[in-house]
Amino acid sequence: MSYFRFLLILFFYFIFFSSKAELSNFEKGKNLFDDKKYDLAKFKFEKDIVYNPKNENSYLYLSKIFKLKKDDNQEEKNLKTVILLNPKNEEAIFNLALLKKRKSNYTETKELIEDLKKVCKTLCLKTSDLEKRLDALLKK
Repeated sequence: MSYFRFLLILFFYFIFFSSKAELSNFEKGKNLFDDKKYDLAKFKFEKDIVYNPKNENSYLYLSKIFKLKKDDNQEEKNLKTVILLNPKNEEAIFNLALLKKRKSNYTETKELIEDLKKVCKTLCLKTSDLEKRLDALLKK
C-alpha cells in the first residue's frame, strides 16, 4: 500500500508542477516581447493558447507582434479573437479601429469607434482623437 501512496503522491507532484510551468508561458512571452524578442515571444503566446485558449492577453500580444511584422490579416484575426473573448477589451477595439483606418475601411472604423465609446474607460481621449482624425479624412 505504501508503494501505491508513493506513486500517487509522485503523480500529483508532477501534475501540479507541470501545470504551473504551463501557466507561466504568458509571462515568459510578455518578458520576451518587452525584450523585443518577438519570434520567441510569439512561440510562448501560442503555447499559452494551447493550454489556455481563453487567454485574451496572449491573442492581444500576438496581434501586436503581427502588427510589427506588418501582417494585417493575422493582426486582425487575433484582435477579433480578443473581442470575441472579451467584447469590452478597449485596447483590442482601438487597435482594430486603427487597423481598419490603415486599410481605408472608414465605415468599419466608425463602427468600432462607436463600440469603443460605449465601453471606454482608459482610452477615451485616444478614441476622441481617432474620431476627429477620421472625420477630417471623411470631409476631404
